[in-house]
Amino acid sequence: MKRKRIGVLTAGGDTPALNATIYGIIEEANDREIEVVGLIRGYASLLGDRVPAVLLNPVFSTIPELDPCVGGTILGSSRAYVHPESNELATVQRNLERLKLDGLICIGGDGTINAMQAITEFIPCILAPKTIDNDLGLNYADEPNDWTRAEAAADAVLKNSRDRISLNDIVNYATPGFATAVFVVVQSISRIRTTAESHRRVAVVEVMGRQSGYIALGAAYAQPDFILIPEVPLNLDDLEDQVRHLYEIQHHVVIVVGEGVRMADGSELGAAEKTFDPAGNIRYSGAAESLVGLLQGRIRDGFFERIRSGEPTGSAFFTRKIGHTQRGGRPIQFDRCYGAKIGKKAVQLIARGCSNQAATLQYSDTSGFEVSSLTANQLRDPWGDIHARRVHPSFYDVGRMQPSQFGREYLQPIFTNAIGRDDVEFMCAETFSSGNLTNRFQSVNVEIRKRIQLL
Repeated sequence: MKRKRIGVLTAGGDTPALNATIYGIIEEANDREIEVVGLIRGYASLLGDRVPAVLLNPVFSTIPELDPCVGGTILGSSRAYVHPESNELATVQRNLERLKLDGLICIGGDGTINAMQAITEFIPCILAPKTIDNDLGLNYADEPNDWTRAEAAADAVLKNSRDRISLNDIVNYATPGFATAVFVVVQSISRIRTTAESHRRVAVVEVMGRQSGYIALGAAYAQPDFILIPEVPLNLDDLEDQVRHLYEIQHHVVIVVGEGVRMADGSELGAAEKTFDPAGNIRYSGAAESLVGLLQGRIRDGFFERIRSGEPTGSAFFTRKIGHTQRGGRPIQFDRCYGAKIGKKAVQLIARGCSNQAATLQYSDTSGFEVSSLTANQLRDPWGDIHARRVHPSFYDVGRMQPSQFGREYLQPIFTNAIGRDDVEFMCAETFSSGNLTNRFQSVNVEIRKRIQLL
């Protein structure tokens, strides 16, 4: 069946690459003369009676409000969830029928693909991956089957069957949004470094990623002294020794900590708060503050006095949480390019009649990056769960608390040419434009609201 009218939504947390992915979807749809309807605020749009939506390509021309160089999403997002056993599923099905859609593209992560499953029962659905955490994918194709579940335990545990992998093994090498998040983190840490250096302080910088340490790993481009990732339990004795040693040499230390870092007993270093995220994800906070508390309890007052005489010992440590800035702003070249290509691939899959599949970005050392796809079930463990991809042990040097040689080899294809010339030109032209002083920020939401149609 030839697809003539498809829907697209963005769900879950925002990333800088969402508009780029939508743009790729529209451009491919225009070439195929397919109408694209944008659903406002993700799955939430399908749960009511009126269904706010926008035609994104009237007469097969991309609306001017859609700019792939702008972060966020013109469609808005939410963490609303469509559960397969929910009474709301009938409402969702009825609304999709009212919209006269032949298919649906969902841009999101693991929560989005889980919510998509019930909808695939009555309309073809494709996932276009996005997440700054870079945790949607596999270290190798058979990894889901290496999860085990103890009889008395509620949580599955990953037992890696491969001590080493090749870069060609990785399924969905990098997700749109990850590169820009790392770019923001690297800039932030570079600035924090000079403050720590000037004031002879120990800086502990917390980055996002939940239980996956990819953003923390990528922070290595800012040359922090130590990187702590959730996949490796914290060895506090070793960290204390290395912090003491390095502080004596350079009179400051910078530590990057992933928000989901845990202790040797498995307990999270920071506070963990449940959310209503469809993937069952936990919101983490306070890992940096907790780490500082532990280090202060071990590195006593006298240690800093010689170098920081006249200042209170407690001021020798400070924390910074980079937070949501990792998820916002203009996407850098890598995310714009491959976000758009992922969007194009999603339309191609819909047009071929595929369903319950995900577009992916693959890498090979001979041909570089190219888009591909896989079925959603290839991501599921034997119990049907999709797990966040973890940093593979071979990517991390436990002794140095830095990326290993192989970890550096993983990062280099993504970031070597991640920033484009136009990224620099934009910064030069727009950052201190005089118009910024006199004109209010022009939100795209204002113009999109004028286009919204309600059933």
